[in-house]
Amino acid sequence: MSRQPEVLWAQRSEKVYLTISVPDAEDVVIKTEPQGIFSFSAVAHGESFSFTLELFDSILPEGSKTKTKVGSRNIICSIQKDKKCWWKRLLKSEAKHPYIKVDWNKWCDEDEESENSGSDDDFDGVENDENDADDGMLYLPDLEKLRGK
Repeated sequence: MSRQPEVLWAQRSEKVYLTISVPDAEDVVIKTEPQGIFSFSAVAHGESFSFTLELFDSILPEGSKTKTKVGSRNIICSIQKDKKCWWKRLLKSEAKHPYIKVDWNKWCDEDEESENSGSDDDFDGVENDENDADDGMLYLPDLEKLRGK
């Protein structure tokens, strides 16, 4: 039986960002379908994680505009919307899903989007995939980068 990981989401008029919390994920498989179906599966520490979401509206097909960054603690996906518009919610269904939450670190309101559109990089502000609890902490790999190794 597979578990459902925590999923954080945010949006812009052209994109939806999903951050899936699965530390040390392996065998990550992400599939998107134009009608707005997003499927995820991965294995971490011998445990299987998977879910399928029916997104609010259609998206551009997999491979063309879906970008994924697999980090040590989470997987970040940038999904291109088919139409440039703001969604009322992430899913077609109005039902509550306890594992889906708003990503307030990436959230942007409609009226703020033009102010924050300085860069077109999908992963701006998410270079460090560590959780907020680690604010200000440096890890050994980070120190080695600073030393130039």
